[in-house]
Parts: sequence; C-alpha cells; structure tokens
Amino acid sequence: MRRTSRILHVVAAAGLLAAALAGCGLAGGGAGGNDRTITMIASDTPAYHGPLDLAAKQLEAEGWKLNVTYVTDIVQPNHVVSNGEIDFNFFQHGAYMQTFNRDNGTSVVPLFYVVGSPAGIYSTRYHDITQVPDGATIAIPVDPANNGRALHLLADAGRLSLRAGADVVSTSQEDITANPHRYKFVEVDQQTLTQTQPDVDAGFLFSRQAIEMKLDVVKDALLREKDVDAIPYRIVVGGRADEVGSPKAKALQAAMQSPDVRNFFVHFYGDWAPLPWNEDPQQQLTQWWRG
Repeated sequence: MRRTSRILHVVAAAGLLAAALAGCGLAGGGAGGNDRTITMIASDTPAYHGPLDLAAKQLEAEGWKLNVTYVTDIVQPNHVVSNGEIDFNFFQHGAYMQTFNRDNGTSVVPLFYVVGSPAGIYSTRYHDITQVPDGATIAIPVDPANNGRALHLLADAGRLSLRAGADVVSTSQEDITANPHRYKFVEVDQQTLTQTQPDVDAGFLFSRQAIEMKLDVVKDALLREKDVDAIPYRIVVGGRADEVGSPKAKALQAAMQSPDVRNFFVHFYGDWAPLPWNEDPQQQLTQWWRG
C-alpha cells in the first residue's frame, strides 16, 4: 500500500511540475532546445546553488547558457529529465536514482560524480552511541534508497543485527534479525530529518544537514560512513542515456569539476569532502546497481 501511495503522489507531483516549468518557459528545454543552452533541475539548498552558480559563470565564458530550476521536491526531477523536458538533474545520489528508476519506470543514468556524501547518526542529546538508551527513538529516512544506511551503521557498531547478505541499498527494518537495545525507528521524509532531530534520541543526517544544524560533521557524529563504503551515495548529475559523453554533458562536467567548485566544497564541507572526479560512475555501475 505504501508503494502504491508513493506512485500516485509521483504522478500528481510530476504533473504539477510540468505546469510550473511551462510557466517558466523551461518545459521542452531538453533535447529539442537551443544547442548552447543547458537546462538543469536541482535541489534548492546552498550545497547545490553554490556549485551551479560557479559553473554557470564558466559556461557563460565558453558560450553556454545554464538555466537552472530549483525545487525542494525529490520526486519531480527524475521525471522531467526522463521525459526530456529538462537536460540534467543535480539533487540525488546513485542509489536513490536506481531505486527511483525501478519503482517509477524512469530512465535516468549517472553522468558524473560531483561530491561524496557520507552520512551519519547524530544526536542533540547524547555524545556517544553507547549513551543512547535502550528503547531510544531513532529517525531514519523513509525512502528505500536511504532507509538501510542508519541500520547498517548500527549493525557495524554492534548495536543490532541484520540478515546476512543484506545490501545497504535495499535494506529495511524487515532485515533486522536482532534488536537487543529495543530501538524504535521513526521513518520520515529525508527533507525533514533536521526538523525531526530535536524530537528523537538520535537520527540519521546527510552531511549537508548536519552542517545546517551547526554540527561538526565528523566530531559530532555518533556513527559515520566512510566514502569508500558509500560509493552508491555519491552525489551525481543525472541525465538520459543519450547524454552520456554529449557536448552538453562534457561542458557541464568540466564546469562542475573546476578549481572554483573544488574550493567551494572544501569551504562548505571541510577538508574531508570526497571529490571522486577521476572516477566514472558508468564504470562502477556493477558495484551498486543491482538487478
């Protein structure tokens, strides 16, 4: 029933965005648009505005125009790219893209990496995972691509047990085989994790969300992923398969992997920010896109 409800919401949301984009003059800006115009739909947060503002300046100097539509929705961007209404999106990691394609019939592929996105479990009440009491309430993302990340962190720390072979991209509470500390998990939309954090004993946060809450991403984490273990969760630019290696994609990648963008991420996240720009997600799909 939950998946059916999500699909109905997806269809409705996609229709609303199509109308909004038409009003902005951006609908239909994909394959049939100006060859020197790149259209993008991106997450409306500082971690996404900054790189695109810098990329737009470089692209403009090279004769390109970057048109960006910013949204707070994590459902609409894959639909409009898959439908050809927008060239590219910039809001998601690879694991979310994979599960969204599977569940919604979209066809979006990762074109290049932008920044690694290790996440963690944080608390406004406790400073160490061992302080989190039995029966504690822990907030985790409701979307399937992120649902298991907190569970795997807890399992790796010996706080609970998961089914043998459970893959992080598809793990859910159904895979818990032992919960000796009787943790209660509250599943919330990933965009509201920061609002939920003060009301729970601990909760999963993306790095950018921890920063928004004025937390030290590394030192304040009760548990935290390593980039090498979080390849499926690197933030990517998504597009249709026919954009792989296209002039637009190459120009955009060069602009979004420029020294200015590197400096932005180091300033925004810190020296720990993973920038896997010498790696190609197209060559790593078998590591994290599973049938």
